[in-house]
Amino acid sequence: MTAIALRHARVRYGPLEALHGVSLVAPSPGLTVLLGRNGSGRTTVLRALAGSVPLSKGSVVWDGINVTRVPAFERARRGLCLVPERQAVFGSLTVRENLALAARDPAPALDAYPQLVPLLERRAGTLSGGEQRMLAVSRALLARARVVLVDEPAQGMSPTVAARTYELLVALDACVVVAEQRLPPALRARPVFVYELRRGAVVFSGEATERSLRAPRG
Repeated sequence: MTAIALRHARVRYGPLEALHGVSLVAPSPGLTVLLGRNGSGRTTVLRALAGSVPLSKGSVVWDGINVTRVPAFERARRGLCLVPERQAVFGSLTVRENLALAARDPAPALDAYPQLVPLLERRAGTLSGGEQRMLAVSRALLARARVVLVDEPAQGMSPTVAARTYELLVALDACVVVAEQRLPPALRARPVFVYELRRGAVVFSGEATERSLRAPRG
């Protein structure tokens, strides 16, 4: 059964249309990649799936049920977790407190990212960009969500930590959708499905191994 999908989705920001009838399907379990440069619509797709931006036309379907009018907080209650590119952690709280908001036992997150252990008493807002991304992704891992949407999960991370991050996301028993500007090296040999967006429209869809994907041109 389809985990989550957009059907002919259109999104407007004032007079500008950001998505022009986008349709896509993200299966579960599995990892789906949205590729595109800034302004391509990939972040808007994630926000539309999460319910944080309304559709002007089209629908969001989750496990066969139309949830277009279901608000974002209710989608979260039903098991959807969105990790945005910015402001993905609570900067005034410590790392430990951020993890406690997702689960009582932070051990799985600390096993995934042992780099967070010496930072547990630090306020999240004082962490580097890569450390904040580790914390944000680890909170998503703890949430045990049915649908996990992550905008640029490895931003600011070293290549080794980035590869580890994608190993963790691929291993989740969930529908995982990530947005990236380019296909991460860690995914190029994996059976993941790719949608490439350009200027609010899908210009390619298929397995990552079907062809050598170049960086989106616009």
